Amino acid sequence: MKTILLFIDGMGWGPPDPATNPQYSYGGDFFRLPVFTGESVRLAGGGLAVPIDAVLGIDGLPQSATGQTTLFSGINAQGVLGKHLTGFPNLALQNILREHSIIKIINNRGYRARFLNAFRPRFWELSEERKWTLSATTVANLAAGVPFFSLDDLVAGHSVYQEFTNTELIGRGFDVQPMTPREAGGIVGRQIKNYDFLLYEYFQTDKAGHSGDMARGEEQLRMLDEFMDELLREVPDDALVILTSDHGNLEDATTRRHTLNPVPLMVWGADGVDFVVGVKRLDQVATAILARYS
Repeated sequence: MKTILLFIDGMGWGPPDPATNPQYSYGGDFFRLPVFTGESVRLAGGGLAVPIDAVLGIDGLPQSATGQTTLFSGINAQGVLGKHLTGFPNLALQNILREHSIIKIINNRGYRARFLNAFRPRFWELSEERKWTLSATTVANLAAGVPFFSLDDLVAGHSVYQEFTNTELIGRGFDVQPMTPREAGGIVGRQIKNYDFLLYEYFQTDKAGHSGDMARGEEQLRMLDEFMDELLREVPDDALVILTSDHGNLEDATTRRHTLNPVPLMVWGADGVDFVVGVKRLDQVATAILARYS
């Protein structure tokens, strides 16, 4: 049982307006999501998509700390706090992930689960206390007690950086080669052969959404199209690929803030039809994944 969870930050399911929604103007196929009519939507590459609720009954716009904690734990984190929390998890959210991290639970059940993103050397210079104050993905992996991937792993083709072209790393002076979106997608697709569950995080989409720049959003989507196309070519037939987000943002260029739009739950591969049945909320994604490893 193999699963890849692609967390694409800040991608909602908005109105199909090419004047305001880069998902309708970028020229690709994977993220051109039509008006939802109650039936799952067919996707490029043989996938399916349904919209799921990211607000979870809490007033205000959904935010990263709570939304990501919810996604990686199956616990309604915004419900626990009674509010949406931006940035990185606070102590209450850290404690949710300490107990309910999807990476931790899958490993504890005897499977091999990893967070695939490569980290810069500075990460290992931080104190353990400081590491626990970082992103929800980092906390989820810390809770599991499994190693993080390094830039050596990236160079060896075993991992991918959060900005998968390596432009940022090269700009910081690291000795790594440029990577195309296709090369990055191929690595993710091939690496699942060595594990049972992989999580990969990409947050340049959220940055593009906060910029309010349609062209920047379109560029991100074109790169993700290439990434997904190659990933799906490389992924084994027995794997399920899941792509989802924590909140809307990129799909509405009229605002630089998050949105109330649902987020897409997109699936390709083994058991995809069965997986989307009954998943209507962000806090149900982890539960549905864990059911594959019961």
